[in-house]
Amino acid sequence: MAKDPIEKNRAQLVDLLMHKSALKQDIADDSEKVFERLKTIIISEINELKKSITDPRIRLSYQDKGKFEIHAYVGSDVLVYNLHQNVFRLPDHNPLWGTAYFKQNQNNGYFSTIHIFNFLAESLLQNRMDDAGYLIGRLFLNHENHFLIEGKGTLGFMFRDPQNMVLSDEALQLIVQLSFAHALEFDLYIPPFEYLSEISVAQIQMMGESLKLQTAKRLGFKMKHEEESENY
Repeated sequence: MAKDPIEKNRAQLVDLLMHKSALKQDIADDSEKVFERLKTIIISEINELKKSITDPRIRLSYQDKGKFEIHAYVGSDVLVYNLHQNVFRLPDHNPLWGTAYFKQNQNNGYFSTIHIFNFLAESLLQNRMDDAGYLIGRLFLNHENHFLIEGKGTLGFMFRDPQNMVLSDEALQLIVQLSFAHALEFDLYIPPFEYLSEISVAQIQMMGESLKLQTAKRLGFKMKHEEESENY
């Protein structure tokens, strides 16, 4: 006699809940612990830098924004580290699925994500809502504490072997130092003259209050007018 389809469907649901949902929850729980370690390391690194930097004009501070976010102010920059509250699976077309580590256990392809954003410090401190920030890295962590990073500069090529990379406090410290360095090495460029050639009364009034003209660190992007001029 064929099995009752209702019971069969329920059994499949139970299996999904016991395995996939539990796996995702385990990853989420572990990533929260890792993020707490990351926050401790960020604070420690800032305190170590303070020992060598005596110039009071050089900003070195942090703001703990709760369970899932911390801001690190380094010079004229701020790094925003943010733990995403969801767990994601690698896309099917990702070449990592062709490696032995992911072939042997598909659970290895589920990751939590920590984003690293770079803003100008004044953008946050002065609440300049129109200012742009940039994603400079994102750390992926799976249920075996293996990790990889997609990112800019050294962050983008140093941590690309999740099969052999297990996240340690030393690795976290290196990630923090590299993200600090990346932000500091990329400067605010002078906006093209055309960018400021037209300005409204409202904008000039706001400039008098807190210089709220849109500002961004240029990390390999082009201003809209530059793209337009190249098309002629």
